[in-house]
Amino acid sequence: MNTLKGETVAVVGLAESGRAAARLALEKGGEVHVSDLRTDAATHARGAELRKLGAEVDVGEHPIGRIVGASTVVVSPGVPPDAPVLIELRERGIRWVSEPEFAFRFFDGPLIVVTGTNGKTTTAALVAHLLEEDGVDVALGGNIGAAFGPAASELALREQSPAWYVVEMSSFQLAAIDRFRPDIGVMTNLAPDHLDRYSSVDSYYADKANLFRNADDDSRWVLNGDDPAVVALAEGVPGRCFYFSVKDAGRSGGDDSRSGAYLDGDVLTLRMAGAGEGPSGSEAADGNEALAGSEAIGEGLPGHDEVLGRVEDIPLLGSHNLENALAASITARLAGVSTRSISRGLTTARALPHRTEWVAEANGVRWVNDSKATNVAAARSAICSLEGPLLVLLGGKDKGEDFSPLVAALSETDASALAFGQAGTRIFETLHGQVPVELLDVGFDEVVEEAARRSASGTTVLLSPACSSYDMFENYEERGARFAALARTLSAGADG
Repeated sequence: MNTLKGETVAVVGLAESGRAAARLALEKGGEVHVSDLRTDAATHARGAELRKLGAEVDVGEHPIGRIVGASTVVVSPGVPPDAPVLIELRERGIRWVSEPEFAFRFFDGPLIVVTGTNGKTTTAALVAHLLEEDGVDVALGGNIGAAFGPAASELALREQSPAWYVVEMSSFQLAAIDRFRPDIGVMTNLAPDHLDRYSSVDSYYADKANLFRNADDDSRWVLNGDDPAVVALAEGVPGRCFYFSVKDAGRSGGDDSRSGAYLDGDVLTLRMAGAGEGPSGSEAADGNEALAGSEAIGEGLPGHDEVLGRVEDIPLLGSHNLENALAASITARLAGVSTRSISRGLTTARALPHRTEWVAEANGVRWVNDSKATNVAAARSAICSLEGPLLVLLGGKDKGEDFSPLVAALSETDASALAFGQAGTRIFETLHGQVPVELLDVGFDEVVEEAARRSASGTTVLLSPACSSYDMFENYEERGARFAALARTLSAGADG
């Protein structure tokens, strides 16, 4: 698809992804209408920008008559499925698509999609880093967040198509796809999340399963072989599956049990049964050649092990990041990146902000910012991945998850917890009597200051809240930035 001339596009929601979709539709010659219920200054500013570009904009309402008349309706991920505008569209039989689905129609090159409950952004960014290490032109974006990459529609506006698109997708975005199809799809893991938006875990997983919706025999899937839910979700999908595992050497699922990446002691190892070298660097500039024939995904070739490096060589904090590294390594290899470039790229990878990010250390007390851990599975993973005594800060807006899995994580490690925020009472009630925990009915700054007072040398203070941030902050980034600033200030005072 190269043009939208003669077509109308309605964009519901005017956050960054909605703005990007509207700009793309305008660039492609469409008549564009955008609406948003919000009336804050930022929404008005984006609306004013789009009006200057030729869009019709309604702020403070979703005029249904104008929306239903559009050729294509694009819905931003922040619009909940029970929003009145979507209920009315559903009742009228009007289908809509997500912003990445809309952008995909204008992509001109092969696509890597990364999804899962946790580790999506780190893995997507690491995939892009490994490709760039090999000299490949990469366009990174999607749900990854404005600090790391733009919305998918911004990628479609590039003047020159990249050798590979790398797009992170949330369940909200996967819920409304039609033709969207990755050449390589990655699923990092699955765990309960967003139960304030989904009626059940199964409905959440069902949206994730849309990753495989348009699979064919040429599809390639990179899957967590240690996660039964992931393996089950991908069972029977067309294409070829490659699995990563940190638990057992060579362990994976399905028929391709020898294909993927794993830990052999402390050695990251690639075992790509049936995968040849494929083009890399400038040879990958043609993009689609990286998946063409046996040069990239050779069929029937014997498996062989390739050493990527040792655990100690990877500068990413936490054992869960080894899963991300293995997933990214398989993906890069399938995209034609040489093993040498992958090994080199793993040693130069850097942690993304708010994801088990070391932020300060003084007098033997280490501070780690994992504010992105907005669900129980992410917090549990961070707790289990760090060594030594831990003081974990748990709390925030309650999304309705079961906090009991934290009991095992905390009790199996040398860990205690401080519970705070809207969910603090329920966290405390779940943990009390089983692990050391105290409920603090104070502000966030006071929680962090109390953590400093309680931390002896050798302790790691870990902000891994298991909750969203919206009771105290605009987003997890603001929460993490505040934690990091306080940690640095407290550490500087301790050194003094």
